[in-house]
Amino acid sequence: MLMSGNQNVNVFIHSGSFFKVTKKATIREVASRAKVSLATVSRVFNEPSLVAESTLEGVIRAARELNFRPNQMGRNLRTSRTRNIGVMLPTLGNMVFAECLQGVEAAARERQYGIVLGTTGYRPEEEDAVSEFLLRHRVDGLVLTVANGAKSKVLDKLDKERIPYVLAYNQLSRPGRPTVSVDNRAAARQAIEYLLSLGHRQIRMVAGSFKDSDRAKLRYKGYSEAMRAAGLAPQLPIEIPFLAVDARVHLMEALGTRPRPTALFCSNDYLAMVVIRDLVSMGIRVPGEMSVVGFDGTQAGILTQPVLTSVVQPSQEIGRTAIAVVIAMVEGERSPSSAILHHTLRVGGTTAPVVA
Repeated sequence: MLMSGNQNVNVFIHSGSFFKVTKKATIREVASRAKVSLATVSRVFNEPSLVAESTLEGVIRAARELNFRPNQMGRNLRTSRTRNIGVMLPTLGNMVFAECLQGVEAAARERQYGIVLGTTGYRPEEEDAVSEFLLRHRVDGLVLTVANGAKSKVLDKLDKERIPYVLAYNQLSRPGRPTVSVDNRAAARQAIEYLLSLGHRQIRMVAGSFKDSDRAKLRYKGYSEAMRAAGLAPQLPIEIPFLAVDARVHLMEALGTRPRPTALFCSNDYLAMVVIRDLVSMGIRVPGEMSVVGFDGTQAGILTQPVLTSVVQPSQEIGRTAIAVVIAMVEGERSPSSAILHHTLRVGGTTAPVVA
């Protein structure tokens, strides 16, 4: 339990890294445990007013013991709200998501809601397991970041079951799937245009696995648009695992190409800091021989020497806005809505004019 001021906020934490996916209980197993018919179990979850109270309690008790969750878990089946919001993020190891969680927790606390947290470790295959963990805690709605918001089995499930949710960082144009993010393409274009203004022409993008991040794909589109607008051919991205601790193998391969890049645009600050550390260990001066730009604008980037040049997205505000939207949906105050928040470019000491 987190204690803040005079308020108590319940925070349950689940890490996808340690979550063992077990077989889901079936309605038949619930009926067997409760010693009732399948039809009775169905009535309990669809027309509870038709079931005797003692039978109702027995079925619900059996379902809880088996961790059974009926497919139709929409708001119309709930007798009361829990005042908990589920939060599913890729990781807290990347500071951008930790900063978002700060905004989520603060905004939830202000509205007398608790949060239930799960992380997926950037593994799309974990998303279903973690979302099920959150739903078993009977959360009223969810704030989540998924690998691909346009094609997500988790979102398809939530849509089908009419569970309120808001995406954080995923940027979609699909109606009915509310998102809170910055304009990733425009932000990436601005970063590349800045590097171009410094005279750089050989610019490569460093990104995590594209299959695990629709944000990285949008940022690559922004990179490509800026390069083409300058009459330059976009280069293939250098893909590095999101939580990599050593990028030297990938960097040596990229630096072995001709013409050699003079600037690297990284799809997040974590990768940018790994890249800078490894470049220096390889004897490459930053920014003297290689300029580096990040994306996120985390506080960690301010603490580096030199300060990291980065696209700044308001992560705490993304979290606060997402909570405000999902709670408004839970309480029936508004329909699903999306928000694009303002980004800025923080110019630090990791970029410099290209050396002739």
